[in-house]
Amino acid sequence: WDVNLSECARLWKGGCIIRAALLQKIQDALARDSKLPNLILDPVIAGELNERTSAWRRVIVTAIAYGIATPALSGSLNYFDSYRRASLPANMTQAQRDFFGGHTYERTDREGVFHTEWTDAHKSIGDISERMAGNV
Repeated sequence: WDVNLSECARLWKGGCIIRAALLQKIQDALARDSKLPNLILDPVIAGELNERTSAWRRVIVTAIAYGIATPALSGSLNYFDSYRRASLPANMTQAQRDFFGGHTYERTDREGVFHTEWTDAHKSIGDISERMAGNV
């Protein structure tokens, strides 16, 4: 729709309860790079987030210790941590799917699709290429 997001942030500043402080930073980031795919990729915003990450974690840990639910804070921290990682724990999910259902997995150290006979109770699933082609 070719919306000028920097201008949207400027307009919101007039009537929004989060007012100028945060919205100005958003406006500035989008003015620096109108094609910015995510605000946390802006160097200024990334710097501020990195400076505050330890405090962010302490707040969440303290809330957990007192049994206080913080779904937005903890969820946003999980998103922030995930976004910054080249490799995520999906490998554990792939391993579990292969262990319980023979769904195969990919590796980061070599090309291809793999299956492991994890224990003596696991049987061969046959030719993996046939499974991948939808023939099994």
